[in-house]
Amino acid sequence: MTSLDLNLRRFTRPLGEGTHLTVWVALGLLILFGAWRYDNFLSAYNVSSFLQYNSMFVLVSVGMCLVIMTGGIDLSVGAVAALASVVAALLSARGLAVALPAGVATGLMAGAINAGLIVGLRLPPFMATLATMLAARGTSLVVSDRQAVTVDWTSDFTALGMNKIGALVPWTIVAALLVVLVAWHVLERTSLGRTVLAVGDNAEAAHLMGLKTGRALVFAYLFSGACAGLAGVFLASGYGAGQPLEGQGWELAAIASVVVGGTLLTGGMGSVPATVAGALLFGLVFNLLNFENGLGVISLSAYWQSVIRGTFLLVVILLQVRLGRAAARA
Repeated sequence: MTSLDLNLRRFTRPLGEGTHLTVWVALGLLILFGAWRYDNFLSAYNVSSFLQYNSMFVLVSVGMCLVIMTGGIDLSVGAVAALASVVAALLSARGLAVALPAGVATGLMAGAINAGLIVGLRLPPFMATLATMLAARGTSLVVSDRQAVTVDWTSDFTALGMNKIGALVPWTIVAALLVVLVAWHVLERTSLGRTVLAVGDNAEAAHLMGLKTGRALVFAYLFSGACAGLAGVFLASGYGAGQPLEGQGWELAAIASVVVGGTLLTGGMGSVPATVAGALLFGLVFNLLNFENGLGVISLSAYWQSVIRGTFLLVVILLQVRLGRAAARA
């Protein structure tokens, strides 16, 4: 082990096993409950639709996870995904080989702007990404002329969002899981990943130790932007149109998934796999509510999803605060 790795380990704290194991247990229990209560819960259609829709949220949540690990925030992911969906739809006639990189490049450009504002101009992440969010939202409306942009159905662009491996596994969830593996590898197996955690744990101390804190921040925001861009491509390819008004509230859903997965909002501690579980857990809760609506037991509109997400997030944050205080006293 090099001296750099030893120094990095001094400033990174592993996430407690019990913290991220809980979200996996909760996810497993909800799956068992759904299989027991609803006849078609494990049907090919429901499983495939669930994975296809939530692949977008897995992506933006993993990108957000790395940003929050640095102690930052990225409020632009939803607007950037919407803009990327419009760009990809406009270029869909040229096929997936052109539209996919263009959508991801759109996200990378937004991530580069965020990184430049935060690292170069030293703006607070909240203000920098808020500005990018507003700019991306306005740009998507201007480029699309405030209309949904229909994709070219004669090209192969929709294959990514609509085709499946067998009857259950959409290509979008496979692509999302590949991104998850990349994020996990970087975080767990490279000095760059440990520097990301070190920045969130104590940015000033990490800088004084000679760690490349700026590079870690730039990587986190570029990665988050790329994930949002790819999610936008999934959106356009899977639903047949670029949606300039889509993505509202995605940043809150991503933050909620990250926090539920055990990542500290103050940075320095987190888990990519647990974030994936958090994103799937939220999606599964709303999937179960849809089944309950179908049974006629309850009648909740889509607006209740925001109420439930907000309440759930508040409870998790309060638990994090209590656990943090208990750890500090110990």
